[in-house]
Amino acid sequence: MRLFPFFGALVFGAALSNPALAQSLNFGASPNGAPVPINITASQGIEWQQAGQVVIATGHAQAVRGAVTVDADQLIAHYRKKPGSAAPAGGGADALNQGNDELYELDAIGHVHIFTATDNAYGDHAVYSMDSAVLVLTGRHLKLTTPTDVITAKDAIEYYSAKREAVARGDALIVARDGRSIAADTLIGYLAPSAATSGTNTGLSQAGRLRKVDAIGHVVIHTSTDTATGTRGVYLPETGMARLGGDVHILRGPNELTGSDALFNLKTGVATLLAAPGGQVAGTVLPGSGP
Repeated sequence: MRLFPFFGALVFGAALSNPALAQSLNFGASPNGAPVPINITASQGIEWQQAGQVVIATGHAQAVRGAVTVDADQLIAHYRKKPGSAAPAGGGADALNQGNDELYELDAIGHVHIFTATDNAYGDHAVYSMDSAVLVLTGRHLKLTTPTDVITAKDAIEYYSAKREAVARGDALIVARDGRSIAADTLIGYLAPSAATSGTNTGLSQAGRLRKVDAIGHVVIHTSTDTATGTRGVYLPETGMARLGGDVHILRGPNELTGSDALFNLKTGVATLLAAPGGQVAGTVLPGSGP
């Protein structure tokens, strides 16, 4: 599983839907100092509120930066004066064009769709903070799709760039392409850096493969043959191994095994039930119903 790449060291550029009114607004710069704009278009126009220090794109608003696109009903860019920068003699738009302002937050509101050629994220509201490098996606029908997995949640999907952690909150669910799934109250994914961005800190563009998942609360693992439940779990996608803890139940048809912990190979379907110290495992097996 990979998370979609998105905001890096963000620089913001805007182009009005009317080409004659096009204006480039550069907030900040790339690490080598050259502006790397996000190009904004909107069907109803783009409004620059200097007093509030925001730029608002309304109506089928779209932001494009490299391979990443953000669609929403409205996009709101919040900017501020760079520390130590002096206003240019011309003032007004010259302050933006000369890079004296920096973007610190971007909001996407209504029918949010963040996507690349391979990954898609959906929600009603997305907020990306440049200061903390945190993206929070909220709303109904939250969903993140990758070439190998579909992640859904009821409350929020969050990405913490500095820690390379993705969090799905509220009835969180990961479904793999082969139908295997893990559900929990909260799922925390830890991502390895991609080869192209190893050793760099460029925001969500650094996200790579999923190396571990912590499942917290009401954990349910489904395979083609079994359902396993517990109160907590750890899953290692590369090996397909999962460990469940806390009043574990494993169901296969009418057969049920119970214990305190279980090791589960999601690739082979083999489960090993473990007893707590001084305890025991137990099971109910219906003869002739299979292993």
